[in-house]
Amino acid sequence: MLNSMTGFARETAETPFGALTCELRAVNHRFLDMQFRMPEELRAKETDLRTMIGGVLKRGKVECGLHLRRSAATGAELTLNDTLVRQIAARAGEVAELLPDAAAPNPIDVLRWPGVVTETEVDTEPLYEAAATLVADTLAALAAMRASEGERIESLISSRLDEVLRIATGVRERMPEVLAAVRSRQQERIDKLDVEADPARLETELALIAQKLDVDEEVDRLDSHVSEVRKALSAGEPVGRRLDFLMQELNREANTLGSKSADTETTNAAVDLKVLIEQMREQIQNVE
Repeated sequence: MLNSMTGFARETAETPFGALTCELRAVNHRFLDMQFRMPEELRAKETDLRTMIGGVLKRGKVECGLHLRRSAATGAELTLNDTLVRQIAARAGEVAELLPDAAAPNPIDVLRWPGVVTETEVDTEPLYEAAATLVADTLAALAAMRASEGERIESLISSRLDEVLRIATGVRERMPEVLAAVRSRQQERIDKLDVEADPARLETELALIAQKLDVDEEVDRLDSHVSEVRKALSAGEPVGRRLDFLMQELNREANTLGSKSADTETTNAAVDLKVLIEQMREQIQNVE
């Protein structure tokens, strides 16, 4: 089953620290590229979260956002550094003696002084455990969305593969008719010249033309590539790059088929094949 590389999931959980929200957004990318936005308390655990996400997603650009909205009851406790405040007050008094007209220090400004107020450190391990559970739930939701989109893409590709085989089979079945028309045109040219053609030489020339126009090899390879695409679709693993390569191979055979065309219908068939292959290729750009 295919997985798309695009998707979005958002989950929120109430924790002892407040409301924790996780957002995962994934878009197309050649490799797995992860970017994180999270509270500083969780920054040390980024590697663990990368490992968790990398265990599920194999390709795509993934943005992971973790947001903590602290509840009032669990707000961080502020501690006042009394010693430092007294030192500031003493120095401010000395400045006041030297500059009598200077305004008295504003208490709020004093609180902003580095080191005057310290925040009680949060035990990051329980917070990380809550975040890890939330990320796992969000990741499962994202994976489900990617799988659903992948199922839709697989259905579109399968229908186009059926059409590729139908066109290729039609080209093969028409080859005797095409060669007969070539033979008829050659005979008409000879008749217009009003000359007696050597039958053996004529058959040799017609055989050479038939060899140049023969598309059995190209149709066989189209059939083979279609089988490989179907096998990749059912592989149950990331196959986006392999599918992209197979589209290139299918396109090469369609081009060769067009170059060997001896009539309008075969040319149109080659063009139709290229359109179908391009449609599949565009869908495959979104496959993991």
